[in-house]
Amino acid sequence: QAQLVQSGGGLVQAGGSLRLSCLASRRTFNDYPMGWFRQAPGMEREFVAAISWNGGAAYYADSVKGRFTISRDNAKNTVTLQMKSLKSEDTAVYYCAAHRSGGGSYYRIQEYDYWGQGTQVTVSS
Repeated sequence: QAQLVQSGGGLVQAGGSLRLSCLASRRTFNDYPMGWFRQAPGMEREFVAAISWNGGAAYYADSVKGRFTISRDNAKNTVTLQMKSLKSEDTAVYYCAAHRSGGGSYYRIQEYDYWGQGTQVTVSS
């Protein structure tokens, strides 16, 4: 009955690439902005990227800008995070989330109402 189901992730060497996917089940989130967050051991969950409801705008944390790309396919109810040039600092559990549809800030974690189960990304070296 999970509404956001994640896939992808795993172990990758530094400099490599990974692709994370998030599938909305049972319902559509086509009218919701979508975001990705990550949480490293002992640290707070932090914003990574977000995309507007129609995919017209994307936003990135400074730490990943130029390396990560967020996209969505509303016809398939999916949102994707393509990660390249991965660094050891990117090691974390990654979560997809759906932002409230009534407006707000993409960067405020408390405004995301639905969450995926989390996917481990480990970057070696």
